[in-house]
Amino acid sequence: MATAAATSASEPEAEPKAGPKAEGEEEEVKAARTRRKVLSRAVAAATCKTMGPGWDQQEEGMSESDGDEEYAMASSAESSPGEYEWEYDEEEEKNQLEIERLEEQLSINVYDYNCHVDLIRLLRLEGELTKVRMARQKMSEIFPLTEELWLEWLHDEISMALDGLDREHVYDLFEKAVKDYICPNIWLEYGQYSVGGIGQKGGLEKVRSVFERALSSVGLHMTKGLAIWEAYREFESAIVEAARLEKVHSLFRRQLAIPLYDMEATFAEYEEWSEDPIPESVIQSYNKALQQLEKYKPYEEALLQAEAPRLAEYQAYIDFEVKIGDPARIQLIFERALVENCLVPDLWIRYSQYLDRHLKVKDLVLSVHNRAVRNCPWTVALWTRYLLAMERHGVDHRVISVTFEKALSAGFIQATDYVEIWQAYLDYLRRRVDFKQDSSKELEELRAAFTRALEYLKQEVEERFNESGDPSCMIMQNWARMEARLCNNMQKARELWDSIMTKGNAKYANMWLEYYNLERAHGDTQHCRKALHRAVQCTSDYPEHVCEVLLTMERTEGTLEDWDVAVQKTETRLARVNEQRIKAAEKEAALTQQEEEKAEQRKRARAEKKALKKKKKTRGGDKRKADEGEEKEWGDDEEEQPSKRRRLGNSVPPAGDAQGLEAQMGLFGKSAPGDVDSPSKQKERAAALKRDMPKVLHDSSKDSITVFVSNLPYSMGEPAAQLRPLFEACGEVVDVRPIFSSRGDFRGYCYVEFKEERSAQQALELDRKDVEGRPMFVSPCVDKSKNPDFKVFRYSTALEKHKLFVSGLPFSCTKEELEEICKAHGTVKDIRLVTNRAGKPKGLAYVEYENESQASQAVLKMDGMTIKENVIKVAISNPPQRKVPEKPEARRAPGGPMVPRQMYGARGKGRTQLSLLPRALQRTSAPAAQAENGPAPQPAATAATEAPKMSNADFAKLLLRK
Repeated sequence: MATAAATSASEPEAEPKAGPKAEGEEEEVKAARTRRKVLSRAVAAATCKTMGPGWDQQEEGMSESDGDEEYAMASSAESSPGEYEWEYDEEEEKNQLEIERLEEQLSINVYDYNCHVDLIRLLRLEGELTKVRMARQKMSEIFPLTEELWLEWLHDEISMALDGLDREHVYDLFEKAVKDYICPNIWLEYGQYSVGGIGQKGGLEKVRSVFERALSSVGLHMTKGLAIWEAYREFESAIVEAARLEKVHSLFRRQLAIPLYDMEATFAEYEEWSEDPIPESVIQSYNKALQQLEKYKPYEEALLQAEAPRLAEYQAYIDFEVKIGDPARIQLIFERALVENCLVPDLWIRYSQYLDRHLKVKDLVLSVHNRAVRNCPWTVALWTRYLLAMERHGVDHRVISVTFEKALSAGFIQATDYVEIWQAYLDYLRRRVDFKQDSSKELEELRAAFTRALEYLKQEVEERFNESGDPSCMIMQNWARMEARLCNNMQKARELWDSIMTKGNAKYANMWLEYYNLERAHGDTQHCRKALHRAVQCTSDYPEHVCEVLLTMERTEGTLEDWDVAVQKTETRLARVNEQRIKAAEKEAALTQQEEEKAEQRKRARAEKKALKKKKKTRGGDKRKADEGEEKEWGDDEEEQPSKRRRLGNSVPPAGDAQGLEAQMGLFGKSAPGDVDSPSKQKERAAALKRDMPKVLHDSSKDSITVFVSNLPYSMGEPAAQLRPLFEACGEVVDVRPIFSSRGDFRGYCYVEFKEERSAQQALELDRKDVEGRPMFVSPCVDKSKNPDFKVFRYSTALEKHKLFVSGLPFSCTKEELEEICKAHGTVKDIRLVTNRAGKPKGLAYVEYENESQASQAVLKMDGMTIKENVIKVAISNPPQRKVPEKPEARRAPGGPMVPRQMYGARGKGRTQLSLLPRALQRTSAPAAQAENGPAPQPAATAATEAPKMSNADFAKLLLRK
């Protein structure tokens, strides 16, 4: 069909040469449009056809007539432009613009999987055969194609194959397809297509070779391997030769020795086909295979019952196969699992690790590693394992270097990933160097790679992540160690360590001690002493330890003059450190005292406010009692509180209550003068009111069928009536118990009790549902006094590589608008706009993608994007850890050991305890030597300095000082 279309479409292209230029261009456009129409129809028709005997000849015969008919229709349509042509032109123009956009996007980021798929789909729709081939070829070089994409490509190429060269091209495509994944359907198509070329030279051997490879690849597949065996047997049976009968016998016997589904039918078919009795050895192998089948059936049935991707079921199956230890079956179950879980890096790591340690077959191992990085290019562990495997199997250096460059362009999602891949590559280059030679090409390449690594981390990584990923300068440290230990170049090592210290590492004692140990092993005493003197002056985390190392060195190797200088420097430094600690402790004590004073003030203010409220309530109760002429205390009437609640719910009070209210409040709303009771009576009446208030009791034994609802609007008039229909959608509601204050005001939360536990679980899905403009919080009903570690927050607080955190959004941005922006970079599974308790947006959102690859691409594209004049920031979701309030007895100094701030009892520090000794002078009972182990800016650290002795008069002055 394609050949006829191309022939017929090429005729009008020669005409424009004789005419004007504008007319020639118009005719050329028309010819191109006709060609695309015909190719589009040809491709669409090819996908609907199936292969069979003489298929090529039938297609060729049909192509001419179909092509002529298509061309005639297109020509008639072009000669008389109508509504259909205008509609087609508009759709074609739209597709062309979309194709240009996708091509531009791929030129920016070639690892956009969905963009490749969309481009191929549009090019195929437009009939651009050459461009479709190029697009498919580019995608297959970067990503392994799925079974559906390969079959579509193969069917298109088969429909265009007309001669031997085209058939060889299709064979090459089949070879690429079977390497991506183990797919029985592709192997079956390969075998059937090879049968069509049996008439060519070597055709019979080609068919048998394909089927034998198919059996070794998927013949053990318990559910789909049967089709390959049957197709091979049918092919051999069709060849009427006496020698072929033994081949069919062999296939039957081989198949019956393997545990496959429907083995009984195969055995019955063999009995019917064979003229001779079945040998006893075959029957024994068949019975053994049946026993094995029973062991495998539970795992196969679990896969059949589960839904894709069935990772847990495959993991259990893999564990079972590993215990048995059959390498062929282990490889097969890994491949089956990867077909549905190709984007799970841990599965690839486990598979490649098994091959590295057990099979160690070069082609197989490298093939799996290559497929792993093509499926999960964002996972640095897969790239490092790939480099190690290539080195282990002696791959050429240029190939390894090219692979490393691909890893750098893979788009890792963390800065530390780039450090890790650089370290793996530098380790490989270091192992290539023969350090017995003074200089070599490999050594110069290694040094150049170290230099490039530092520049890459500084320029590329820091620009993208705002950090180099290597704060401790591990790459420079390794370079310095190599220069010192392997190259005997201490001068270069010292230069590198100077650079390390200038990058903010001079304050850490461990960095100085690492440098000191290097000098100790490969340098001289003079540079050791110089390094320790600098360390004493610069270290801020463990100065005592550095001072001790310096004194130890001078004690064993130094002169008297060196000892005196070291003692003077260490004493001066420690005195300065202790002074800084005392100031920090005094500052903390002052801040703590201020906080305590503020807390005491707030406590007094709350007490005064509470007393004032009680006083007002008491006056109102006395006036009502005087007006009604009753002698019983206010609050004794059980029906008073409910009626009060009803009055709050209605804007117009009942007629009977209006007179009492007027008498109570006076004409102008002021309370009439009345007698004021004593404070003791006021307390008694308040207690009586509290006793008589109807309490909402909750039975903790019903926690499993009850949910706790909070953050409801306080203005809800009838919470129970309004909430019941909402929760009845989840199941039968037994009771809705709203919580009211002592004055009858709704407090914004309630309990909802269901009849079944399943309904309560379903009700949790209503969490964050909008109720009168506020997000309603629905959480399990749990007694936190019995479960203090229970967390209501249902979202993950750990690193989620498939989820993005978006900040800086305009408050007017809706979920639909954000989804429209995000779905251009992948499949969006969920979007959550962060709001406050009142339901107002905070300008933050979480976007969950289908996999890590799409999320990493979205970060590259969306970070820094402008939405409604707001520049947004996009990053991988990795919430910071919440700070846990540290206990007083477990305070840790920054960088130092755990030092108790003050010794308290078993119940900690009570709020009413008073310390009669100023905090700056408090000392722990621990020896001073232990307190000097860390530079903790805590009051306890002052134990390192001995406080001056004070008399009783001095203490009295301190206590009386204000």
